[in-house]
Amino acid sequence: MANALVSIQIIPKTKNDEDVIPYVDSAIEVIEKSGVKYQVNPLETTMEGNLSELLAIVERMNERMVELGSSNVISQVKILYEPNGASMDKLTEKYR
Repeated sequence: MANALVSIQIIPKTKNDEDVIPYVDSAIEVIEKSGVKYQVNPLETTMEGNLSELLAIVERMNERMVELGSSNVISQVKILYEPNGASMDKLTEKYR
């Protein structure tokens, strides 16, 4: 059972002010390959899983940005930790 939700907005510094969208797409690809449940939103992506696993994904996302040529990366992260279970669906069901 998932015990955390982690939302991340990743902001890579690109060479010569390149468009960041291909970088962001690559960061989302890291999440997709991890197999965790996730949802892409306009300003951030939310993942659902175990906290330690989600934080490792955040680390891999940052490493991927550097592999693509970013000199540095800002990651704005929000964490909901609930030892008894956390769910995106549970938090948003009344709005659906």
